[in-house]
Amino acid sequence: MPLPEASQFQFTPDLKICRVLNGMWQVSGAHGGIDRRKAIAAMFDYIDAGFTTWDLADHYGPAEDFIGEFRKQFAKARGEAALSSIQAFTKWVPRPGRMTRKLVEDNINISRRRMGVETLDLLQFHWWDYQDKNYLEALKYLAELQQDGKIKHLALTNFDTDHLEIIVDSGIKIVSNQVQFSLVDQRPSSRMARFCENNTIHLLAYGTACGGLLSERFLKMPEPGNAGLTTASLRKYKNMIALWGGWDLFQHLLAVLERIAKKHGVSITNVAVRYVLERPAVAGAIVGTRLGVSEHIQETARVFNMALDEDDYAQIQDITARSRNLHQAIGDCGDEYRR
Repeated sequence: MPLPEASQFQFTPDLKICRVLNGMWQVSGAHGGIDRRKAIAAMFDYIDAGFTTWDLADHYGPAEDFIGEFRKQFAKARGEAALSSIQAFTKWVPRPGRMTRKLVEDNINISRRRMGVETLDLLQFHWWDYQDKNYLEALKYLAELQQDGKIKHLALTNFDTDHLEIIVDSGIKIVSNQVQFSLVDQRPSSRMARFCENNTIHLLAYGTACGGLLSERFLKMPEPGNAGLTTASLRKYKNMIALWGGWDLFQHLLAVLERIAKKHGVSITNVAVRYVLERPAVAGAIVGTRLGVSEHIQETARVFNMALDEDDYAQIQDITARSRNLHQAIGDCGDEYRR
């Protein structure tokens, strides 16, 4: 069954996306091995189901190569024109330091070559060290490459509100910022969402399912140790839960989400993703895909067949009000990467 019209979002005047993006961090190697042939075959399944938008990065192992190979096979099977229905958003994550036009262009050309495209749909830029102001030089050169037709749109990933404002004030057009956003981590609601709404910038949310922890699998389960956390995502978001309020409070949250899920005939993960999709400024939520290993296409599609009501929000608020304020504990979006 095709996805409903509500699954689509007019991201920019010339780019429409699926509101659930296929996250490719899971092919980076931090989540176990991925069979290339099976992965490419699975990508056809996602596209055919309506999940047309991919999120990846230059440092996600073979992710850009997978996109390039998939585009070749897709064009051969469906025709070159069919490629216009696919969106692939990559990232450039350089080491801070002196930026030159050649350095920036050489790196962008690597992504273009790996992905088999003349123009990158969206280049999401990340910078580790705000003390090094060369990020503005890098963005200036990226804007020049955009004018040259090598990049369609410029975006950011894990920038905080203050530095996003600096970039906007410098005259560089940014269309989105990718940040962690979930029922556990609601820091974007503190400042980021309001700034983005006021400046026509979208949020792309990752971590919406906390790496799989926001699911029936962990309901009524004792707190797992590191040995029971088999992927990088599980370990990362388990640490976030500990800071947010701990495992006992998380179990209360899962119990509430289970009640809401049963009412709507969906899963706990669906409720968690839907909650984020309904937040101000959010254009899309990134859901990890373990290509060729485990697919949840039909389950994920159910997120578009529901909407949370006032009672659902009241139940969720009752739990989250007991949690720690992560904006105060960690800082703004992305600050956990710069502590």
